[in-house]
Amino acid sequence: MSTDFASSSLPVDVKTAAHQLIDSLPADANWDDVIYHAYVRKCIEAGLADADVGRGRDVNDVRKEFGLGPCE
Repeated sequence: MSTDFASSSLPVDVKTAAHQLIDSLPADANWDDVIYHAYVRKCIEAGLADADVGRGRDVNDVRKEFGLGPCE
């Protein structure tokens, strides 16, 4: 059960996106699946919007702050 959020064909309106999300779930999906995938979608879109306006930090800076090595 995976949804491709990197696709350039992401719909702009929420109703279309919700229909596509529902259609992508398996027949045995439950309400928790629907809520989880909708929440993940919302978080990804919020993160992308933040990145678009420069609200973000380089992953290597964050890793250094937590004492982790650089990404490879």
